[in-house]
Amino acid sequence: MSDTVEFVEETRVVVVGAGQAGLSVAWHLRRLGLRPGTGFLVLDRGPDTGGAWQFRWESLRLDDAHRVHDLPGMRELGLSFAIADPERAARDVVRDYYERYERWFGLNVVRPVEVTAVRRERDGFLVTTDKGDVAARVVVNASGTWARPFRPYFAGAADFRGVQISTPEYRSARDFVGKRVLVVGGGTSAVGFLRELEGVAAGTVWVTRRPVEFVDDPRGGVRAVRAADEAARAGRPLPSIISGTGLPATPENLAARDRGLLVARPVFSAIEPDGVRWADGSFEPVDAIIWATGFRAELTHLAPLRLREPGGGVRVEDGRSAREPRLFLAGFGPQASTIGANRAGRTVARQVVAELRSAPPAGADRPLGTQRVQE
Repeated sequence: MSDTVEFVEETRVVVVGAGQAGLSVAWHLRRLGLRPGTGFLVLDRGPDTGGAWQFRWESLRLDDAHRVHDLPGMRELGLSFAIADPERAARDVVRDYYERYERWFGLNVVRPVEVTAVRRERDGFLVTTDKGDVAARVVVNASGTWARPFRPYFAGAADFRGVQISTPEYRSARDFVGKRVLVVGGGTSAVGFLRELEGVAAGTVWVTRRPVEFVDDPRGGVRAVRAADEAARAGRPLPSIISGTGLPATPENLAARDRGLLVARPVFSAIEPDGVRWADGSFEPVDAIIWATGFRAELTHLAPLRLREPGGGVRVEDGRSAREPRLFLAGFGPQASTIGANRAGRTVARQVVAELRSAPPAGADRPLGTQRVQE
């Protein structure tokens, strides 16, 4: 943990972020022979363990819609999210498990540290943070998306007199007692908010950009990941995973649909001070708007590297930047799910070690390749 870890000014690999992807990369790097500190340094901006999960709302539980896959090696500790207490807040479960995981494997995450910029140096990168600079040959960005909720532009939004929040700002349905709430977005967070608000808010209205589908298709995730991978390789903006998978057809979701709760309307045409105006000219009074409209990858600190393609995206192949081969993006695009982040950890760590081996710095660590990754 951070109270026993020193902030070093030079290391071989900097990993930005200690969520699912970052911890997975760190575990594999250690298995491949790198030591925390001189070999790799994990920097995390969160005040505590748990990645983005530490910030999620208290009522969220680990279930079919919100799952976390086990980190590599986690069962060595006797832990598994599959058998975690379903009555316990998800943020508390993940925070606890990740803390025990970091300690057990000695990953020595330094937190809280805010990475503000990554710049090219002759032999690698200079990583600028609010605690000082770190020189590294390789950078693995695993900063996730939680810090960049996406809120689409709508005429009149600035004049709305009610409450407007994005997903990271949601805390409890109790904050909306007696209010008429508009939920915008077609993902699992939107569905969760609507179900929590039922019987608490004075009423809810659900708006989605495309028609809602509740599906039971085990291949949907595969197709969605393939679409995200194609976009990443081409440098296009990434599609949302949910746009390819649909919403899970759980008994709870289907029952909520059948009683009229999970029935979405098309997007309104404008926002007015006390509600929204529909395309047919009719008016819907609302007191609050929850924007559950997804996230964008947190890449602002990578801006000095000029990675953006003409299409607006960042070109990434198998977790590696096409423009900057010593930069890796773990948990990005097709790796964004928790199981994808785990797989990314192994793929990225192997490429990182190969990159280091191609031009090893003198005396920084013991020879690489003396250990095999445990599958």
